[in-house]
Amino acid sequence: MPWEFGRFASSNRAKRGDGKPETFDFLGFTHICAKTRKKNRFTVRRKTIAKRLRAKIKAVRKEIKRCMHTPVPSQGKWLRSVFIGHQNYYAVPGNRKSVDTFRTEVIRSWFRALRRRSQKGCNLTWERIKRLVRTWLPTARIKHPYPNQRLRVS
Repeated sequence: MPWEFGRFASSNRAKRGDGKPETFDFLGFTHICAKTRKKNRFTVRRKTIAKRLRAKIKAVRKEIKRCMHTPVPSQGKWLRSVFIGHQNYYAVPGNRKSVDTFRTEVIRSWFRALRRRSQKGCNLTWERIKRLVRTWLPTARIKHPYPNQRLRVS
């Protein structure tokens, strides 16, 4: 059978004895046939393409290393703008885990870079980095509503 995706794809494939429906990548997301938890209805689940997420994390790490010795406030402003831009695009329903992963990896990279700035006994602890993160990086949250709620009039 040719490529199959959509509302009836999983039931049709189950009747034939095939596995799960195919997924496809489009506009930075992997689109997956899924069902809602409450009413068991069809929905399209979108998550960040893993290859794109890894590439973005790698690019941010490279830039953090390059700007390691700039003042912390300018690093924080830059990281905030990078994270907010990432969140504005990728924070769709069902993709919270990928957005959290991106934020966590940015924090870890920033922590490593700040610890390598000095040859003295490094006094940067997780408590201090947590304060910097609270100051400069917003928490990860879903920015976009579900498509059926976007045009709802109340």
